[in-house]
Amino acid sequence: MATTHSKAAARLMIAPSVVLLLLWMIVPLGLTIYFSFLKYNLLKPGTEWFGFKNYYYFLTDPSFVEALANTFYLVGGVIFITIVGGVLFGLLLNKDFWGRGIVRLMVIAPFFIMPTVSALVWKNMFMNPVNGLFAYAANLIGAEPIDFLAHFPLASITGIVAWQWLPFATLILLTALQSLDQEQMEAAEMDGASPWSRFWYITLPHLARPITVVILIETIFLLGVFAEILVTTNGGPGAASTTLTYIIYRVARLGFDAGGGAAGGVVAVILANIVAIFLMRMIGKNLDK
Repeated sequence: MATTHSKAAARLMIAPSVVLLLLWMIVPLGLTIYFSFLKYNLLKPGTEWFGFKNYYYFLTDPSFVEALANTFYLVGGVIFITIVGGVLFGLLLNKDFWGRGIVRLMVIAPFFIMPTVSALVWKNMFMNPVNGLFAYAANLIGAEPIDFLAHFPLASITGIVAWQWLPFATLILLTALQSLDQEQMEAAEMDGASPWSRFWYITLPHLARPITVVILIETIFLLGVFAEILVTTNGGPGAASTTLTYIIYRVARLGFDAGGGAAGGVVAVILANIVAIFLMRMIGKNLDK
């Protein structure tokens, strides 16, 4: 009886938080779906039922396919860089050396910088073709400075975002490395296994689960990257760095089309859920092994 009362009391105390969480998610999503079926321009009074035309116009936008490809390129590129870099930094920071605490702090620091600030720093301090540090380094060796944001816009944004997310991957993978059985590593070394063999057959399989978790979390957040694009390239040149989120911004904010922007938001939510479900299934299979 006491156990039943305890469970009931626990549910009662949790209920307000659950209700608030559901309202926080369901109300905005419901309004977004509702507006997506309306012809609603912020510069014109009144609304009218528009059906699925907003979805049709959004999906047939000339830059939609390129934006979708750019989104997957950005997400895939950032995940690849952060996983490889996270493993390398994790292996380095897992070693004992003088000043390890300071190095760990420096590696983690980029994660606490706001995306807008980070993009401004990279744009003006590093990638500026006239006064940037990359241009200065090019001049030192007699090379022609490169305007990265003009010639390689999407790759540049991918690098900026990867720099921000690298600390997250490093922390997760470093934590996993610290739980690795050192006796197993020492036994493999005594049996004559090379450093590469120990990494490939012991360390990497041990990191499989945390890597899949990093991929899932980063994918969910990276699908909504926006500030870096707005601050650096504004989706250009042309649509070279336009992503799905930037199209939604362009339709809703620059075009004042709330209905079209809402339809784009619903499309983005559906795509994000498809990707998340696929990744969750992949992680589930990995955890069952």
